[in-house]
Amino acid sequence: MTLPRPQPGILDISAYVPGESGSGPNPIKLSSNETPLGASPKAVEAYRAASGSLERYPDGGAVALRQAIGAAYGLNPARIVCGAGSDELIYLLATAYLGPGGEAIMTEHAFAIFRLATLGRGATPVIAPETNLTTDVDAILARVTDRTRVVFLANPNNPTGTYIPFAEVRRLHRALPEHIVLVLDAAYAEYVRRNDYEAGLELVATSQNTVMTRTFSKVHGLAGLRLGWAYCPEGIADALNRIRPAFNVSAAAQAAGIAAIGDQAHVDRSVAHNERWLPWVAERLAGLGLEVTPSVGNFVLVGFAKAGQRGAGAAYAFLKTREIYLRPMGAYGLPHTLRLTIGTEAENKAVIAALTDFVKDAAR
Repeated sequence: MTLPRPQPGILDISAYVPGESGSGPNPIKLSSNETPLGASPKAVEAYRAASGSLERYPDGGAVALRQAIGAAYGLNPARIVCGAGSDELIYLLATAYLGPGGEAIMTEHAFAIFRLATLGRGATPVIAPETNLTTDVDAILARVTDRTRVVFLANPNNPTGTYIPFAEVRRLHRALPEHIVLVLDAAYAEYVRRNDYEAGLELVATSQNTVMTRTFSKVHGLAGLRLGWAYCPEGIADALNRIRPAFNVSAAAQAAGIAAIGDQAHVDRSVAHNERWLPWVAERLAGLGLEVTPSVGNFVLVGFAKAGQRGAGAAYAFLKTREIYLRPMGAYGLPHTLRLTIGTEAENKAVIAALTDFVKDAAR
């Protein structure tokens, strides 16, 4: 008997495993790059107000939300497509532009969803090596073939926290054939404070083959509602709107998103908190003799290769005994590392204290 078989590529996927959160009374979850300040109170209020009409379908076109995003960034709302997180938009882009025989290029330690979306459409992921855990544009260009359909680039990258200057992004775009879609995932753009960084809005506005994806899950604190958006050329926006589910963004998510993007003061507080504590955490980790990859996001990649037998796995287990949860990076090809999200002041101090004890124990 022949059993049903999924499409090619699907059985090559290892299912995505989210960051662990623990089950104790007061876990410290620093495994998913969530904001420690939570959502804007205005977004929470809008979410609660939306609960009064749950029997109604949401606006299938997310018109008011797209208008709010457009007003915040000076964009044409007609070229904005909203989704259930930027993850859904990445999957929609893969559906529209990838298929059997096609290839998508991504970097060595890229965001996991790029590979999953590519395999799920029967296409082939092509891996470009990184240099010092940072995107290497020449390595990407060296892997472009007549089968290349999409280039995925997370800038800043998750899980490394590194970025490339926008001049390098432009160089990459100039060298790509016009039929290849360049997808710029800018999930952590709000946190970046570098003069040579841009999220990609101008490049999208001036080209026909570049898409920028953004999320409300990070600085806006709406991860539980699943909300993201993409800024696209008209042709790509049209393609995505033809294949996205009719009501893919809930009414509550739309209402909260409108309120969140209008509360710049809350965003500023979240960014200021990260600017204070990211260097504090990085400096203390380095002071413990741990490897710290310079990050421009709201997280830091911590290496334990110098810790001998008591490496990343041992550190993860040790931290769990104190109800502190980081993210192991073995699935990203970085088995000697853990990713640590910047938390509240108390959480940051707790994880540094715990890792101090771990390092002392390892030295005995």
